[in-house]
Amino acid sequence: MADSPSALHCQVPDFSAAMTSELSFQLSQYAGKTLVIYFYPKDNTPGCTTESLAFRDAHAAFEKNNAVVFGVSRDSLRSHEGFKAKLGLPFELISDPDETVCNLFDVMKMKNMYGKQHRGIERSTFVIDGSGKLVKEWRGVKVAGHVDEVLEFVSAHQ
Repeated sequence: MADSPSALHCQVPDFSAAMTSELSFQLSQYAGKTLVIYFYPKDNTPGCTTESLAFRDAHAAFEKNNAVVFGVSRDSLRSHEGFKAKLGLPFELISDPDETVCNLFDVMKMKNMYGKQHRGIERSTFVIDGSGKLVKEWRGVKVAGHVDEVLEFVSAHQ
């Protein structure tokens, strides 16, 4: 587990990934900032839309607390660009089709859907402090009230 940030207060390895707006995410570029990275199963699905809208609506409050929000799923950049535009998201979405970032944060799980097992992203959120350490994680997230809980944590730990 030396290369996985699954333990609180451990250093998250520097990683890069493609994201919306033709940008590339690089963890080291955000030194000094608090990062909120939320993993969600799929663009344009009800729970993921509700969660992304909640992060959108709280975006200014996260910014006031020196926090940068990113969403991550396995969807393509094209799908992400459409989802971001449709919802008016003011933050970038990271595309992880090969599951590199998902595996780094250990969010790929066996899930049941309509009685069938499939592998998918377990809805999860991680807070990384300005020094690159994982300071909080939520796994198996229920959407209702989650963004408020994340914002409360970020506000109290800036």
